[in-house]
Amino acid sequence: MTEYNPHVPSDSAEPDPIAASLQRLAGKIQLISDAVKALHQDRIQLETKIEDAQKRVQHILSRLPEQSDGRQLNLLSEPVTPTNPEDDNEPTTH
Repeated sequence: MTEYNPHVPSDSAEPDPIAASLQRLAGKIQLISDAVKALHQDRIQLETKIEDAQKRVQHILSRLPEQSDGRQLNLLSEPVTPTNPEDDNEPTTH
């Protein structure tokens, strides 16, 4: 965003109230613009964190056994291959 610099005539002995107001407004606009940029960066970081969390949850959900599976639930280790040939069905996606 471009900053407004009012033109004040050099032969004026009194400060121009309009120019002073415009200068204050330009400063406020700059502050708002900086705040918007910071909020945008924060939002991008939060969206990235949400996507990472969703991937972790999906990974955990993909490791859950079927309800009919009687094996012990172990979410922290690698998936155990079924020992029963009847359990060789492909995993169901949720």
